[in-house]
Amino acid sequence: MLDAQGKQIGILTRDEALLKAKNEGLDVVEIAANANPPVAKIVDFQKFRYEENKRDRAAKKGATEGGMKELWLSPRIAEHDLGVRLNQANKFFEAGHKVKLTVKFKGRELGHRELGYKVLNEALAILGERVSADREPKFEGRKLSVVLTKTKGVKKDETENKEVNTEKDQNNI
Repeated sequence: MLDAQGKQIGILTRDEALLKAKNEGLDVVEIAANANPPVAKIVDFQKFRYEENKRDRAAKKGATEGGMKELWLSPRIAEHDLGVRLNQANKFFEAGHKVKLTVKFKGRELGHRELGYKVLNEALAILGERVSADREPKFEGRKLSVVLTKTKGVKKDETENKEVNTEKDQNNI
């Protein structure tokens, strides 16, 4: 049993703990029910709940989303449209999400599966070293999909420097 200041009082019966809490105008809260004997603390219950919620909010605030976002592509997608989708994927990566690129096949397109692989390989080439595939592209019915995650080693500044250097190189040629 712990008192309001967190000092150990000792082992008390339930009735003794309730009486002591009532005399102080506080409540008894069970902290560790699985311990032998169970650990309880004499506290103001409303304040206890407030502090507990505050800790939970702080833990959620520091955690990243880590969710999964899916972008649909077509085996006949235009180059500009692919660029637009990949820009959206970059925004998702910056927000801490994984991205699932899915190529949907309609009708006779399924006869040309190599076009789907070509689109995904082109997307991976455009995204470059900033992302890595969690698994190889895989068919799931009429859909070809791959899950991508942002690699931790490459920083945003480094990718910008690479783009600037390629522009300088082109001017020198």
